[in-house]
Amino acid sequence: MIERAYTVAESMGIAVWCEDEAGPYQTVPYPGASWHPVGQPIGQPHEYFQEGTAKMLTLLHPKTGQVRVRGVTNTRNETLHGWLKTELAAILDTLPEPTTRLNADSNRALWESWRSGLTVKPTLLTELPPLRLLLVIDNLVGHKNPAWLVWCFQHGILPLYTPVAGSWLNMAESVQRILKRRALDGHYPQAVATIIDWLEATARGWNACPTPFIWGGKRSQRRRSARQRRLHRLGGSSACTRHPVARRLNNGAAHAT
Repeated sequence: MIERAYTVAESMGIAVWCEDEAGPYQTVPYPGASWHPVGQPIGQPHEYFQEGTAKMLTLLHPKTGQVRVRGVTNTRNETLHGWLKTELAAILDTLPEPTTRLNADSNRALWESWRSGLTVKPTLLTELPPLRLLLVIDNLVGHKNPAWLVWCFQHGILPLYTPVAGSWLNMAESVQRILKRRALDGHYPQAVATIIDWLEATARGWNACPTPFIWGGKRSQRRRSARQRRLHRLGGSSACTRHPVARRLNNGAAHAT
């Protein structure tokens, strides 16, 4: 279902965003490279004071690579959901209005098609707006808060939960590692506010020239390998054929090789 969202939804006019929380990041020296001259590495203290921790809330749009990041000191529901509502409402304002209006039954069938095969799923609203955005999100209890789900459904947003131990399905995990590495590696932030400032500044730098993300999960790799196995390589170059070349025998009969 999530693979289908990554590969098909945008072509159907449904935006796909990923959400995740990273951290906690402590006020400690972080190992990593620096711009100091060769042979003169930066020295890090062996003693430090833990002044608290910071976390990073992240929204990623894989198609464009754009991220929306906020540094926080906690990820309680009021913090996370308040930020998500603000950011998602702003994202919806940038999306084009649906060009085709479905009737109520067809619209509900479209919503349900993105929940096919689930054994446990929240009850949808009686009257549903057009589906405009799919949100890939972790399978945490706080993400299934009834008030939060009702808000999502009212705004045409359908959360898609990654299964337990399936966080690799969430592309936001990858961009968070990149941002953390660029912001903190090789540095010693001595205040939580500094960590937050560096994370958010790094996200702004990323958005100046973002890298789009494409899906390359395990299923995609298996299918690619299967396609390669079906190719018939030809000698003399890297040319291939999808069907064996017929070779004519001495008696005139064709034989595939």
